[in-house]
Amino acid sequence: MNETDLKKILRDLTWQEKVGQLIQLSGDFFSSEDALTVGPKQKLGITQEMVDLAGSVLNVAGASKTREIQEKWLQKSRHKIPLLFMADIVYGYRTVFPIPLGLGATWNPELIEQAYKVTAAESKAAGVHVTFAPMVDLVRDARWGRCLESTGEDATLNAAFARAMVTGLQHVETGKITGIASCVKHFAAYGAAEGGREYNTVDMSERRLREDYLPGYQAAVDAGSELVMTSFNTYDGTPVTGSEFLLKQILREEWGFDGVIISDYAAVQELVAHGIAADEKEATLLAMKATNDIDMKTGCYAKQLEPLVQEGKLDPGLIDEAVWRVLKLKNKLGLFEDPYRGASSERERKVLLTEENRDLAYQVAAQSMVLLENKNNTLPLAKNEQKILLVGPYGDNQNLIGLWAIHGNTSDVITIKEAISQHVSASKFSYSAGCEMPSDYHFLGEFGGSKEQLERMPLAERKQALAEALEQGKQADVIIYAMGEHTMQSGEAGSRTDITLPDVQKEFIQEMLALGKTNILVTISGRPLVLTEEANQMDAILQAWFPGTEGGRVIADILFGEINPSGRLSMSFPYTVGQLPIYYNGFQTGRPLNSETHKGRFVSKYLDSPNAPLYPFGYGLSYSNVELSSLTLDAEEMVDQLHVSVQIKNNSSRGGFETVQLYVQDIVGSVVRPTRELKKFKKVYLKAQENTAIHFTLTREDLFYYTKKMDFTVEPGDFNLFVGLNSRDTLSASFTLK
Repeated sequence: MNETDLKKILRDLTWQEKVGQLIQLSGDFFSSEDALTVGPKQKLGITQEMVDLAGSVLNVAGASKTREIQEKWLQKSRHKIPLLFMADIVYGYRTVFPIPLGLGATWNPELIEQAYKVTAAESKAAGVHVTFAPMVDLVRDARWGRCLESTGEDATLNAAFARAMVTGLQHVETGKITGIASCVKHFAAYGAAEGGREYNTVDMSERRLREDYLPGYQAAVDAGSELVMTSFNTYDGTPVTGSEFLLKQILREEWGFDGVIISDYAAVQELVAHGIAADEKEATLLAMKATNDIDMKTGCYAKQLEPLVQEGKLDPGLIDEAVWRVLKLKNKLGLFEDPYRGASSERERKVLLTEENRDLAYQVAAQSMVLLENKNNTLPLAKNEQKILLVGPYGDNQNLIGLWAIHGNTSDVITIKEAISQHVSASKFSYSAGCEMPSDYHFLGEFGGSKEQLERMPLAERKQALAEALEQGKQADVIIYAMGEHTMQSGEAGSRTDITLPDVQKEFIQEMLALGKTNILVTISGRPLVLTEEANQMDAILQAWFPGTEGGRVIADILFGEINPSGRLSMSFPYTVGQLPIYYNGFQTGRPLNSETHKGRFVSKYLDSPNAPLYPFGYGLSYSNVELSSLTLDAEEMVDQLHVSVQIKNNSSRGGFETVQLYVQDIVGSVVRPTRELKKFKKVYLKAQENTAIHFTLTREDLFYYTKKMDFTVEPGDFNLFVGLNSRDTLSASFTLK
């Protein structure tokens, strides 16, 4: 539709119709009349008239459902304005990729862009118009359950993935969105919730906000993300949904974002609970003044917008601007020409979970898993030369897709047991669960499953399972432990203070270790775990995350050498939970651990733990033996750019991917600078015995930061430069910026 006709629709809308476009309701509002009467409508306190005018639908997917709702809706719509269908499709629709923390470990934004194109194509076929993704919250505290949805702790890496994900999802061709619209979340700084506790306060300086936490969102906006979702947290004493500083000043005015801002679930109403608004009317006023366009799943806008205008407290122009942004989005998606955007059951059959999609999920999972330990080259395992026992609750378990793959199907997953059995003969392979998932299911929360699923295994059965595993272990040469978190132990509202393996699993491991076998741990989790004990106990550890539809196959193929592991951590693994938050690019203190003037006790350190993480940012092993040498800068002084080269050699007979990482340190600034910051990275494939040069170009803009005066610029001076295969083990050089 051309803009003139679209503006005519806006002018013709009544106040009630305008308000309706700014309301999002869940799928239960569009089911039966009985459900509306006694359920959600009554709970929100909104009228049937307003329900009939709502502009968007939350978490309804499937072509038959969305077409049916849209068709009925258009019959009632005076101006034939289609509904927007929005859903949480975070890392795959039917084809489920690894969780985003695993995607971050690929260090391969180009590959992830392809994955998100697949996600968009499947979602579009199922009738979804908007996905609440990507989540680009920078995370440094593994206690926070939503680590699962983040690509990690670094602003540069997160920004690269944000651009790739938005580009893949929207897949713009000749100015039109051929994929689905992206909604970047959660703006802003949600990953810094105090104590790692969900929905909690965020308190940080504006400098830290701008340097570390905002770049991911800005990269998504610059890539064209059509929507932004507000976060639940406060910033500088104001909940974000009512923050003019964040939404209006930074997002709209500084960044030029003219798309749709949508609150997170019930966040407008929660302005009252925060204590910044006395009632729903005041909450509505704050949210609208902050330019929050759509109210997700509350009655605030539905009940309060019109009275606020009538009382002269709210400029009606703000409502017109918000409605215009919503109408423009619907028009960009082509909904006025095709309200279904080609969604159909036939299209679903052709697009969902194709062999090509599975193959891509396999490739992504293969690059996401991180080999943390491999003592004495325990891995890869030889086929049919050793007797192998697989144990643990994830050994024969299809629940490998994680909490937020709500449209995925675990029945599509091949288990680790099934996948291993394709590598070795039955006479060389056995399986015994041996133990449960967690020992206390009480902490999984109200969505932990049915009562039967939550009940513990009876004591007699637990003892029998252990005895069977021990007996089989005596006959084995190698024991593979498939352990980790329960699905419900991570994800939204999955904050935990104990992020070790569940006690029942650790106790089981201890029993099995007494057998003196070769021990390999495969960890399934949605966050970095504290694996300090296991690092000492195990001969090899493979961090597999929640690896998605093809995860079982990839795990087996890595264990048996079909895949050379290449994942590198995008989030540090703590030595102990007491270190959290922990991240590689902290500031130097006046009394650093390696101080030359202060010794012993009186330096910045723990008495009972090292300062450093167990496994640092950027870390990961492979089956190749790769080394860097000959770090060279093309000049000692830099004006506009600096060319950096380093030799990389694969000293093994095994080809594989390696990620070369470049960091800098601004030695003296008007404010303290991090000890090192990632600026560039390249993932390259090295053939056996290959020796080649890797080249980087560092620009002046790469060194910008917020100075004492809060100017985003660079200050001349001396810099250290580091290149390595992780953030800890690096070659170094120095240069001067003129």
